[in-house]
Amino acid sequence: QVQLVESGGGLVQAGGSLRLSCAASGSTVRFAVMGWYRQAPGKQRELVARMGSSGTTNYADSVKGRFTISRDNAKNSVELQMNSLKPEDTAVYYCNAVYFATYWGQGTQVTVSS
Repeated sequence: QVQLVESGGGLVQAGGSLRLSCAASGSTVRFAVMGWYRQAPGKQRELVARMGSSGTTNYADSVKGRFTISRDNAKNSVELQMNSLKPEDTAVYYCNAVYFATYWGQGTQVTVSS
């Protein structure tokens, strides 16, 4: 059974940086897509960034130029480097992986103080 385990969330001041990591276990498949979503209180879950197995990336307009996604197919892991963080980036961040089915991590809290 596939499990996604996130790490790296926390509290940071506006303008700071955080790096989120996600490791998949329980499967050796190469996920078609790995990425990150976030959900702020009272809002719907939204895409932050995702990367296909060939390296194609998609970013939310709100994070372009500030966040960078990377993945290691051999390790089945994905990371999100977040720079120039803003209070509106505060949310629970979820790792996501797709291989026929869609898998989610448990979420990690990112809080950006002003």
